[in-house]
Amino acid sequence: MKKILLGMSGGVDSAAAAVLLAREGMAVEGATLLLTGDGSAAGDAARAAAVLGIPHRSVDLRETFRREVMDVFAAEYRAGRTPNPCVLCNRAVKFGAMLRYALENGFDGVATGHYAVLRRENGRTLLCASPSRKDQSYMLYSLSQEQLSHAVFPLGALEKDEVRAIAREAGLPVAAKPDSQDICFVPDGDYAAFLARYAGETFPPGDFVDAQGSVLGRHSGLARYTVGQRKGLGSFGRPMYVTALDPARNRVILGGEGSQYRAACEVEAVNWIPFDAPAGPLRCRAKIRYHAAPALCTVTPLSGGRAAVAFDEPQRSVTPGQSAVFYDGELVLGGGVIADLA
Repeated sequence: MKKILLGMSGGVDSAAAAVLLAREGMAVEGATLLLTGDGSAAGDAARAAAVLGIPHRSVDLRETFRREVMDVFAAEYRAGRTPNPCVLCNRAVKFGAMLRYALENGFDGVATGHYAVLRRENGRTLLCASPSRKDQSYMLYSLSQEQLSHAVFPLGALEKDEVRAIAREAGLPVAAKPDSQDICFVPDGDYAAFLARYAGETFPPGDFVDAQGSVLGRHSGLARYTVGQRKGLGSFGRPMYVTALDPARNRVILGGEGSQYRAACEVEAVNWIPFDAPAGPLRCRAKIRYHAAPALCTVTPLSGGRAAVAFDEPQRSVTPGQSAVFYDGELVLGGGVIADLA
């Protein structure tokens, strides 16, 4: 019998995952990761575990989360990029520190409530998109073979209403709990205020400029803007978009209609999943944001863990700091962090 440590956040997805793991005959123990604050979020998870009759523990990973996620989040904003902390957390915390903890304590692997599908083929563990509308494979592209080989995603191809029904039938008190929408450590969505509290970053006002450097107006701090943004810029008599952030000179560069599109970019810290690296350029589709539609492109591997991505059609809001994830149908080929725009 496989012994699995299940990450339980207190939400319906991980609680329903516990039901499914037990149905599959696995020995399941719930674990709530203490990432921020005083750990009070463990209450819902502990109550769900009690209903299911499975053990529950709390694992203090606050130091790892601070170092690997929050510090990186702050540094990326300081550099004028827009990071995705969920990608960082999955690699370094949930399938990094939590997996190490699980293996050191006699578990065979870890499970989470992610919507994604795993497949074993030719000695490798492959990551595939879930056919569910909740597919979260984008957030998992950076996992290594070691991490994927010890991962279990019980929700797989299920839709959210099916997951809620499983939780309801099991009598779980979290069955109707709404999904969380914000970054867990910035629940109000005010990144600038968080960075001021956490890292002492003030992000003072500066200039809006055009591509030629002409001043167009004043911005209210770099952390309040991201590439591709249109809303909240003020009135310029025509639609304007953020095309780049210049932290060295505290400037936000704006452009008119059409400037929000890019035909190419480079990515760094590339992780390949079905192979160590492709032998040459490959045709695939890339998602440049979690909710973006996959776009046809050619990906050319470069030295130093980088790759060049050339889109068949220019893409809107290609944003440094976000991830470009490569797909061949439902198969996740890999991905990397968007570094430079072309």
